Amino acid sequence: MDIIIQSLLNIVHLDESFVEIILLSLYISIIATIFSAIISIILSSYIATTNFTGKKIIIIFLNSLMSLPPVVVGLILYLIFSTSGFLGFMDLLYTPTIMILAQFIIITPIIISLSIKSFTDRYNILKEYLYSLHTSKEKIRNTIIYESRFDLLIIILTGMSRALSEVGAVIIVGGNIDNITRVMTTSIVLETSRGELSLALSLGLSLIIIAVIINILTYTIKNKFL
Repeated sequence: MDIIIQSLLNIVHLDESFVEIILLSLYISIIATIFSAIISIILSSYIATTNFTGKKIIIIFLNSLMSLPPVVVGLILYLIFSTSGFLGFMDLLYTPTIMILAQFIIITPIIISLSIKSFTDRYNILKEYLYSLHTSKEKIRNTIIYESRFDLLIIILTGMSRALSEVGAVIIVGGNIDNITRVMTTSIVLETSRGELSLALSLGLSLIIIAVIINILTYTIKNKFL
């Protein structure tokens, strides 16, 4: 009971280091989600509205990447960006930048695969009408994206939730360095191993609160606009 009370006090008092961890977590996940969303929407709209050789294979491959183990992503990035790796000269290891890259790689297949499904459904409904107007391919893609905008918001929020909860890859490439790369999930692991359960629980509750807010937004969008 004392641990629960202390964890709630940590949240209420908003200690500077506590807030810094939360803000860094949000920064990394939001940036990763924004870049992933932009690239994913462009690629998935093209895949959904275009017939080409190997399309089904690409979709199956992307669906398979949805279950890509984060620790494997972290390990590969570590090997690439370590001092002995071929991109080691970029000096990105143990920085927020490579943590953004790790989360980007993890959530992009999720956003792409879900977006393809949404775009394909809209495209099948509207394609005859759009082609009857002699609409260009670019305008068709733009129309499909616009018509799927609320689906996309839900998909993007789902991707962000996945990014925020990620721990395996970011702890490998970020190193969990205090005031530099320490985020909520890696802090929970560290503080639990130290026996600082009240702080770990505070961060866990904060993560749950953020997840609940995202789910409320998702639910609101789904029920109000879809």
